[in-house]
Amino acid sequence: MEGADTALVTEAESPAPHGERPERFMVIVAHPDDADFGPAATAARWIGEGSAAWLVCLTSGDAGGEDPEADPLALARLREEEQRRAAAIVGYGEVHFLHQPDGALANDLAVREQLVRLIREFKPDAVLCQDPTVVFHDSRFVNHTDHRAAGMAAVDAVYPAARNPMAFPHLAREGLEKHVVPRLYLFGTNEPNAWVETTASFDKKLAALHEHPSQLRDAEEATEWVRKWAEENGKRVGVAMADAFRIIDVKG
Repeated sequence: MEGADTALVTEAESPAPHGERPERFMVIVAHPDDADFGPAATAARWIGEGSAAWLVCLTSGDAGGEDPEADPLALARLREEEQRRAAAIVGYGEVHFLHQPDGALANDLAVREQLVRLIREFKPDAVLCQDPTVVFHDSRFVNHTDHRAAGMAAVDAVYPAARNPMAFPHLAREGLEKHVVPRLYLFGTNEPNAWVETTASFDKKLAALHEHPSQLRDAEEATEWVRKWAEENGKRVGVAMADAFRIIDVKG
């Protein structure tokens, strides 16, 4: 009986890897490189298995540097170029930049309208976004204010705006009718409830990350801790590497 109890505990502590794959998904993030530090390995895996995907960056990362004398427009162009190269590695069909102010991103009606337009155009089965409820990661990191705003904007665009025909009715008049996104995958979360195995696609994540040299002050160090995170996530489901998500099945 003692062995059976141990087996039950082990099974409860080790859920199976998440096995579902959306046919169409959209990744919505605050900055260029957020998706590549985040769910790039999952995106690469799903795309490799046949999914179609778009990437949406709400800002162009124009404040993502250390030199106060730098030209923010030049930096934005550089970071967009870096993100496009990374997105090509992952396999996104399209990349969209909404050119919101880096460091001052707001979840307002204008941003929500832009996201609703894209959601109704692409019609994803799932949206992957940053978990807007996270302020602190453990006792080590403060979650960037833009990450929280981007996550909340994505959530609010999915529900209720994209599925409400009376939200931004001019979009419906343009032919962009309501679209129901049934599932959210929140990443950068403190409350994961699903883990996607990324053992075979992790190298694409690293390759995509390395296309952001303006943001990698120490590429070797970044590679080390990104790999460590993936390995820690993998242990939760008994695989070498995984991405962690908080899945929300959107009702209503």
